[in-house]
Amino acid sequence: MQVTRLTTYPVKSMGSEDVPSAQVAPEGLVGDRRWVVLDPDGNRVSATHCHQLLGFLATHYPAGLQISARDGATVRVETPGSDARRISTGMSRVDQLSAADDDASAWLSERLGRPVVLAYQGDGDVREIGESHGGRPGERMRLADAGPILLVTEASLARLGDWVAETQQQEWLDPGEAARRFRPNVVVDGGEPFAEDDWFRVRIGDVTFRRGELCDRCVITTIDLDTLETTHEPIRTLARHRKWDGYTWFGVRLIPEFEKDAGTSRITVGDPVEVLQTRPLGVSA
Repeated sequence: MQVTRLTTYPVKSMGSEDVPSAQVAPEGLVGDRRWVVLDPDGNRVSATHCHQLLGFLATHYPAGLQISARDGATVRVETPGSDARRISTGMSRVDQLSAADDDASAWLSERLGRPVVLAYQGDGDVREIGESHGGRPGERMRLADAGPILLVTEASLARLGDWVAETQQQEWLDPGEAARRFRPNVVVDGGEPFAEDDWFRVRIGDVTFRRGELCDRCVITTIDLDTLETTHEPIRTLARHRKWDGYTWFGVRLIPEFEKDAGTSRITVGDPVEVLQTRPLGVSA
């Protein structure tokens, strides 16, 4: 097996940025989900309720981000410094974030038709990985929902496509477009469909990862990324095959395993993926 796609999401709920290689830190892929859109009360504005966010593309440049709208308009925003205004948030396990400059937030507010603040998670804004999500003491993450890195496999995407075709009597999305719906960081080829459920420890390139948990899926996967309209798939079909404990599951959340103060490493498209240890869910060490 090998890595076929690496993706970061610089701003949570905005469009993705495919990269040929990525640095891996204990918190996840460097540059992934460090920024978030908040309302004036500090609550996260999610694509679940604001589909327009998925129509923006954020890309990195050396001093910060460039955000592009679908009409071609762009804004550049520098990474907030230590003197930036601090915002209290309603997000889980993070008390405060740093506000971006007012011009960037105003630009985004105008296009969303609602007042918002673009905010950044600085190095000191530590966010623990919850024990219920497979975290261990001292393990931390950025602004992803529950785990630092999400992996899906092409085999599982293909099986889901078959299920949708059988149910709807028509083709769904090609595997590349289907992967975008699930917003993974890492896509892997080879193997059997849903074998990743039982992967407990894997090596990608030179980096070892531990399974935190499977990923429960929400309605964001049903948003057509071209029209930004809600559809029925893939959740309707996926729930027929992959629903238990009240949730629908697809993909696995991984936690990088680093020695203390080991710095970062790098993974690259084409890197081999080796399963080091399997353990069915619910089986303890």
